[in-house]
Amino acid sequence: MTKHVLLNNINHQHTRVITQFSDKFGDNIASVMVYPTEFMELQKEYPILFRQNPDTEKFHATALLGLQQNENLFLDPITDSGWAARYIPANIVRGPFLIGFQRQQDNPDQQSAVVHIDLDHPRVNDQQGQPLFLEHGGNSAYLEYISKILNIVHQGSEVNDVMFAAFKQFDLIEPVNIEFELDNGQKHRLTGNYTINESKLKALSADQLLQLNKAGFLPLAFAVIFSMTNIRKLIEIKNRREKAFKVQTKDSQHKTR
Repeated sequence: MTKHVLLNNINHQHTRVITQFSDKFGDNIASVMVYPTEFMELQKEYPILFRQNPDTEKFHATALLGLQQNENLFLDPITDSGWAARYIPANIVRGPFLIGFQRQQDNPDQQSAVVHIDLDHPRVNDQQGQPLFLEHGGNSAYLEYISKILNIVHQGSEVNDVMFAAFKQFDLIEPVNIEFELDNGQKHRLTGNYTINESKLKALSADQLLQLNKAGFLPLAFAVIFSMTNIRKLIEIKNRREKAFKVQTKDSQHKTR
């Protein structure tokens, strides 16, 4: 259930939001939708992949967080935040918040962006976490931070279709199947994903590269390509956790004997 309401400093003066990440807050997901406005940071931590809506044929980008369903390899209860990466995708950080639009009273034809909050979100309460407003009604530092995160989402949503149209114009999008084998011998295959064809990107003419660069999409295309090296990082994390789980299981069995 969700209960989205317009955020304000009267009704939500005492509202707090837990900022730690955990599976109990719904963070144990294998991928999350991401936006062009965060590609440069995402590439340092996660594989950036494309998915296509079969009904609309539109593309969107995702950050790969795990290698199987309901698995987020970046969740780590040892860290203060519960997330073991320097950059966390905006759609994860925003938690119970989203952008809405409100018509201006003095100009009904114009809409202004406003912040909404899901009061039924498991992070929202009035006891624990970060306050949204200061004692005398001003925005807290946390709410100012969330506003910046929502701006990343909003601007990224606006440029998303334009970026993919440019990539399709130069035939840069190609399907990619990710196959790997874990140290324990388990074989996995991830399908339904797309990436940037590096060979075709490098083969573009100077004018085409200039066109992509002027639009701001050339560095984003390279960011997607570079991010693919993070698949090896995910495999390494999963191998370590599989080994740790095996050791814990053996220790538990030994204690019960």
